[in-house]
Formats: sequence, C-alpha cells, structure tokens
Amino acid sequence: MNLLTLQRTMAKVVMHPLTNSEHMSKHAPSGGTMAQHAAKFIKPNDRLTSFERLEIYNRQYWWRLMSSLAEDFPGLQAVLGNRRFEALCKDYLVARPSRSFTLRNLGLDLEPWLRKNPQWAGSKQAIALDMIRLEWADIEAFDAAAYEPLEPADVARSASGNLRLTLQPYVQLLKFRYPVDALVLEIKKFNNDTEFLSNTFRERRKRKQVSAVAKLKPKTIFLAVHRVDYSVYFRRMAGEEYGLLVAIRKGKTLGQAIDATFSKHCKTFAADLEQVTAWFQNWSNLGWFCAPPQKSAKAQKSEKRRSAKK
Repeated sequence: MNLLTLQRTMAKVVMHPLTNSEHMSKHAPSGGTMAQHAAKFIKPNDRLTSFERLEIYNRQYWWRLMSSLAEDFPGLQAVLGNRRFEALCKDYLVARPSRSFTLRNLGLDLEPWLRKNPQWAGSKQAIALDMIRLEWADIEAFDAAAYEPLEPADVARSASGNLRLTLQPYVQLLKFRYPVDALVLEIKKFNNDTEFLSNTFRERRKRKQVSAVAKLKPKTIFLAVHRVDYSVYFRRMAGEEYGLLVAIRKGKTLGQAIDATFSKHCKTFAADLEQVTAWFQNWSNLGWFCAPPQKSAKAQKSEKRRSAKK
C-alpha cells in the first residue's frame, strides 16, 4: 500500500460516522468487519488492538467537528434542540465533509444543504435558515478582509452622482423574516450566565425564547453585521438604507444607487436626501467605505490581454 492509498484509506475510516453510542462502527465502509479492515494498515501494540487504535482517531475527528459546529451555531442549536441539532450535524458532515485546512469554513455549506434537506428543521425551517445566515455572517464579519478606510472628509469631497464606492468585505448585509439577531444575543447571554441554577433550567429558558420568536408573524428585518476593534456588532436599518448599501456593493454609481432606492417623483425627496446624508456620515465614521484593493501586475496584464481580444 503506497502513501496516497494509505492516506485515503485512513481518511475514509476516520470520517466514517460513529454509532449512536459514539463508538467506531464494527462495519467497514467498503464492507467486511472494521477489525479486519483496520488490521490491514494499523499495527496493534501491547495495550490496544488495531481497531481500538483506529477508533481513537475516528472519535476525535467527529467530536472535534461536532463541537466546532456547536460553537459556531449556538443559535441554530437552540432553535432545533440538542438532539435534532446533533443529528443534523452528523448528516451534514457525511454529505459535506470538511475540505478545508481550517474549521472556520466547516459551516460554509450549511444553509444551502438545509434548504435541500428541510426535514431536519421541520416547522422551524424558516427561522433556522435565518439563524444560519446570521451566524455565518457573524463568522464572516469577524475575520473577513479589511482595507484602509476612506476618511469621512474624503468621501464627502468626492461625493457625486458618478462616484463608485467600495464597501469593506467584512460588512455583511442581511434580510430576515424573524428577529434572530435579538434571539441569538439572548441565547449567548443564557450560555454565558453562570447564575442559572442548572443546565436544565438554562435550556428551558432558551426553548421558551425560541418558541416566542417562532410564533411571531414574519416581518422583514434588515441588518448589517460588522466589526469594530475586533468585536462584531449587529445594526438594524431601514429598508431604504439596506437597499442603498446593496446597490453600492453591486457596483452602481452613487446616483444609480439613489435612483434605484428612492423615487425621483417622491414628495418627500428633500427629507430623503437629508436622511441619505446622515447615513453616509454614519457609514463613513464607521469606516465602511474603502479604496478598492490594488490589483497585482499579473492581474492587470491579464485584463489588458482580455480587453485587446475584444
């Protein structure tokens, strides 16, 4: 068995799901018993059999990935409950095993996967999807790139209808049906509060909060998730503010973005203009606008070649 074959064989077994009792399966992925399969590439020692040595890696793989998803998606765990969340994670990891060098990307495909597998969320599908999007945005806002921000004065001086602005990559713009931002903050507060009498009491309080939110009539909520000094913040906004930022992110000029957001014949346009000015001042003060990142010489040459061919 060469090195590549050994690595693939080992990976296939390590990523094979554990049993309900959290032990390695007695059946090998390719058929036959796991004990016989393990003996082909794992040597026993004076304390452990080949099966037992392999089981250590199998269990550590699953325990680490499951704990990572629980750390990244405490809100989803509260929405679904511990047992359903654990079952969902197992099924998700079998369908979408980790392909990244970092656990940070483990939940990248969780939202599209749940849309295709709605049975795991049942009647809470809508609020579960909102929660996943918020908690993934939290991850993105925490460690996405940040470029040198434009000074508020620079934005004000250069403001014109043809101006194109660039939003910081870490600014996440979201639209929800349920107030999951308030819910996840409450859940984190419950998880961090050491004054509760017991875990049972804490879980009961979380279930009560989730049930209250799930019973609310769906209402569109616009939210920006961003960071300041390495801390992530949630900021609700009006629909027009959200629409303007989305248009800017799509590359529209300032004039196009405003026209797309506000009617030219709106009777309250003067008030709208005053509100837009206040928004821009706030965004600039938060450092949300930045200069576009400089393209490498190689990328610039590639663009020139493509332009020459047109």
